[in-house]
Order: sequence, then C-alpha cells, then structure tokens
Amino acid sequence: MASDSITFSTSPTLAFAGTAVATGIWFAALVAIPGLQDSGLSVVIARIAVHLVTIGGIWAALSHTSLDPAQKIRTWLALAIPLTVWHGAAWAIVANGLLLPGAIAIPLLPLMIFVPTAIVITLLLRSRRIAMVLDAMPAHWLIGLQAYRVIGGVFLANWVAGTTPGVFALPAGTGDVITGLMALPTAVVLASGRQGSMRSALFWNLFGIADLVIAVTLGALTTPGPFQRLALDHPNLTTGLYPTAIIPAFTVPTSLVLHALSLRQLARRARLSETVAA
Repeated sequence: MASDSITFSTSPTLAFAGTAVATGIWFAALVAIPGLQDSGLSVVIARIAVHLVTIGGIWAALSHTSLDPAQKIRTWLALAIPLTVWHGAAWAIVANGLLLPGAIAIPLLPLMIFVPTAIVITLLLRSRRIAMVLDAMPAHWLIGLQAYRVIGGVFLANWVAGTTPGVFALPAGTGDVITGLMALPTAVVLASGRQGSMRSALFWNLFGIADLVIAVTLGALTTPGPFQRLALDHPNLTTGLYPTAIIPAFTVPTSLVLHALSLRQLARRARLSETVAA
C-alpha cells in the first residue's frame, strides 16, 4: 500500500491537468455536438462507469482487510447488491418520467435524495464491518473516486444550449466541476502525507458537500412545483428529465454518502495521529 501511495502522489499538478483536459474535451463535445447532449449518452455511460468503479473499489478495499475469503465475498455482496438495487430503482423512476413536474402528487426527488442518504449513512457508520473496511482502505480512495463529479458540467452545457436557467446551472455546474477537478489532486496530496494534506482533504469534502446542498436547493427553487421561487419565466426542467435526472436522483445521494465516509476516515486518522503523538 505504501508503494501505491508513493506512485499515486507523484504530481498533483499532473492529476489536475489530466482531469481538466479530459473535462474540457468532454464539455466541448457536448456544446459542439447537440445530438450528443440530447441523447444523454455521456451521462448514461459516466453513471454506469462510476457504479462499476464503486463496487470494484469496495472489493479492492476488502482486499486490505484481515477478513477471510468467504467473509470478503459476503461483505461485498451485502454492499454491492443494495447499491445496485438502489441505482436501478432510481434509474427506473427517472426513465419512467416520475420526476417530471406534475407526474405525481408528492415531491419525490427530495425524498429520493434525503431518505436513502440518511438511512445508508446511519447504517454504514454504525457497522463494525464497514469500520474495518474504512480503516484498511487508503484515505485518498474515497476522494479520488469523486473525480466523476465533473459530470455536473452537463448543467453548464444545458445553460449554453438555453434549456436550463443560469440561476441553477451556473452555481450547480461550476461547483460540481470544481469538486471533480480537485478530487484527484486532493487525493494525490493526501496520499503523499505531506503537511497540510488532512486540512486540504477536509476542505475539499466540505466544499463538495456545500456544492451539493446549493445545487439541491437551487434545483427545488427553480423547478415547477410547490418550492419554486426562482426562474419563473424559464423554469428548470432538466432535473426531472431522463437521463439527466439520474444526477440528482442517485449521484447526489451517492456523493453525500462518500463525503460522509471520507470525513469519518479523516477523523479516525486524525485521532490516531494525536494518540501516536501523545
């Protein structure tokens, strides 16, 4: 694991530059090829890729624990199956248009964001098996994984295309892109163990959480419904439209869970460092 960290921590600048170039090419393609944006293909591919990387990362983390092979398989299945079912259910709800304004009487999207997030975070943080996995997992993994947050740039592309109001797209899309761009450099710095790396990781997590809170709030305030107060002449319809709606329906709560687990890791490591120093 030490050798992995050394390799991973060679260049924060290179990590940022690589993410920035890839994001720039992707965003330029969305703007230059309207059909690509309309098809939602990039969101679908990115979301499936993130899911596969997440469940693959769970298995990789289990490989660092002292669990026997059977325990590792059971633990992986106990995490991967509910995550896949959650993702599939969210995808089905979005694909069937149930998040479109007026589709159903209850505000389904806020429930999909906050209820599963609260349940999952509570269960994960109370599980001793998960605690073992998190303690064995390198702290930079959960941070680097969220490089996928650049997918929020789709809201900026929608704004350029005139389909999403700027009052939502600009802060939500920009915050997501910044969080995603800084994920790998922050993970690189944390893996290196250099001075101030823990503070950088903490700040990155807090910024990422604030971005999600702002995006969800502005999404509710600009989407037709009981909470709309902004963009009355140009309402935000993309938060309920397939496949873009999979971002608030599943990516947002998943990101909140990852932030919570990362903060838990950082807190545990800080306490351990204080104990060792004492």
